[in-house]
Amino acid sequence: MAKSQKKRDIPDGATAVATNRAARRDYDILDTLEVGIQLRGSEVKSLRESKVQLAESFAIVYQHELWLVGLHIGAYSHSAGAFGHEPDRRRKLLAHRAEIDRWAARVDREKLTIVPLALYFKDGRAKLEIALGRGRSQADRRHDIAKRDADREAQRAISRSRSGKY
Repeated sequence: MAKSQKKRDIPDGATAVATNRAARRDYDILDTLEVGIQLRGSEVKSLRESKVQLAESFAIVYQHELWLVGLHIGAYSHSAGAFGHEPDRRRKLLAHRAEIDRWAARVDREKLTIVPLALYFKDGRAKLEIALGRGRSQADRRHDIAKRDADREAQRAISRSRSGKY
């Protein structure tokens, strides 16, 4: 299941850096969008070393621009202190103005959150897959787990009956 989920987040021909598996567990994903991310040189080098944490990050719309908050990119291993970067700074996301305005309207109207799903390199450029998500309650998560377990048990029963072990 985890492999198919990773393939869904990262397009063909892209090199995965990080995925946010908790986002699909905690949110109902309504829409996704691939955006660029504005980075500094040492941040790109740190991404190539996979020194990044997506888990607690989210995006906001501020003055008709998308900003990523809470993304932690660790220091590059070969950089000196003067040439490094601030690990937890806000980073600008690059998308078309019409898409940003459409998503901002949905976030305000439907009380949604913009969460990152995956960070990857595509054609040498850092890309971020973001999604509009509606938060799930604890009961919704329990229901999904129970449904997944029931489906798994049904598949096992079917495979046992086909193999003739019953």
